[in-house]
Amino acid sequence: MTLRSRLALGLVIIAAVLMVPLFVARTALQRLHGQVRSLREGEFQASLVLGRLRDAMGDVRARELALGVTPSNEAHQELQKALTTAEALADSLNRHALDGAAERIRTDLSTVRVAAEDEYRAMRAGRSALADSLSQTRIAPALHDADVAIAPAELVLRTRTSQRVLDAESALGDAEQISLAALVIALVLAAGISWWLTRSISRPVTELEEGMRAVADGDLAHHLHYRTDRRDEFGRLAVSFEEMSRQLAELDKLKAEFASIASHELKTPINVILGYLQLMGEGIYGPLTEKQLQIMQTLEAQAKSLARLAAQLLDANRFEAGGGRIEPRPIRLNAMLDELERSFHVLAVQRGIDFRVVRRPGLPEEVSWDLERMNEVTGNLLSNAFKFTPSGGRVELDAAPAESDCVRLVVCDTGAGIPPDQLPHVFQKFYQADNQDSASAMGTGLGLAIAKGIVEAHQGQIRCDSTEGEGTTFTLVLPVVASNRRRPAHPSPAHPTRAQGASA
Repeated sequence: MTLRSRLALGLVIIAAVLMVPLFVARTALQRLHGQVRSLREGEFQASLVLGRLRDAMGDVRARELALGVTPSNEAHQELQKALTTAEALADSLNRHALDGAAERIRTDLSTVRVAAEDEYRAMRAGRSALADSLSQTRIAPALHDADVAIAPAELVLRTRTSQRVLDAESALGDAEQISLAALVIALVLAAGISWWLTRSISRPVTELEEGMRAVADGDLAHHLHYRTDRRDEFGRLAVSFEEMSRQLAELDKLKAEFASIASHELKTPINVILGYLQLMGEGIYGPLTEKQLQIMQTLEAQAKSLARLAAQLLDANRFEAGGGRIEPRPIRLNAMLDELERSFHVLAVQRGIDFRVVRRPGLPEEVSWDLERMNEVTGNLLSNAFKFTPSGGRVELDAAPAESDCVRLVVCDTGAGIPPDQLPHVFQKFYQADNQDSASAMGTGLGLAIAKGIVEAHQGQIRCDSTEGEGTTFTLVLPVVASNRRRPAHPSPAHPTRAQGASA
């Protein structure tokens, strides 16, 4: 499944999951709405009818009394209207199932209607005693019975209404709990799906980022931690990454092999050229004119420079491949420092640079190092310091004891410095920093790579600290006694396409 399809499917599922609580809440609310409507159309409506019936019964009683006082046709008609209204209200109670109250009230109202007719005729006939008797013995008891029948109906209605209200409240609470539970479940599912989507995307992205960083740092054998046969964009990216790493590794191997072979094969013809140039300079092939002698000396200087470059390139490849060897032997540390001080004193005077060698208390009298190789390292670092330090600046070599039976050598200057983003690459072959404009001479970019290999062959460490525009400091930490063993091989770093570097 492609990444686009996975995202679309995940969003659809999340939307569907979030719709479930809405559907559950809507169903519960519809059920609650039905209960409320039934309560309104049933118990509430019956309660209103009972109230109006009680008022109508009171109106019947008042009209009957008025008829007894004024036995007119208008009073009789008003009583009949009141009875009709009360009977209609009693009839409307039949659909509310109030335990037969409607039938009893309707019967009592029929009795009142018949008795009222008799009372009215008796009054018209002038029989007042009979009319009073009918009012007291038939109409009043019937109205009383009707009032008595309304009371239990009201009780039944109140009980039923209270129960329906409790049921509605319970339904509302259930709907709230169900909706809340559905919402929580939906949110958990949505969060799980979102986490799955995020992880399925962020994890390969992180792996690719780490892989690119590893390749940039020179680890061309780095493998991604997810399968390259994935059927999505990340699978295709992983295949491209593996192919890129393979091609870079092949190119780096070919480059190293070419540099090693070229530097090794160049030694013989260069030595032959130097040999013939020396013979020509000695006059073996006849005398040379002044012009020819100058040309021969220029050729010899260039050939020696080419020989040094080939030797440096061969050294760098040997140390990088783990084949560089050192020959440690006891040397007097002070004598080595004195020799360095004498060697660079003339250059310091010529350049107008303050140069000093500082010896800290506690230095060992004797160390076991490869003297030639260590002179090469310290000489290269000091040469770089002088090369990038302007007249009036300062170069210092500081020697001090270090922990774990080690010696710390620090070469610092007040030169151009190295940009911070280029510091991690200064020990790579052919890498030259962007500060070459301030150098007194151009270098090859091999000196620091060789220095690092020699220091690590002594089981030591070397690091570079620099502030652009203020100066650079190289720190070497070497054991007092270095064993004679090969330096471990490291994978070849991926070099930039343009030559940048900090060393000669």
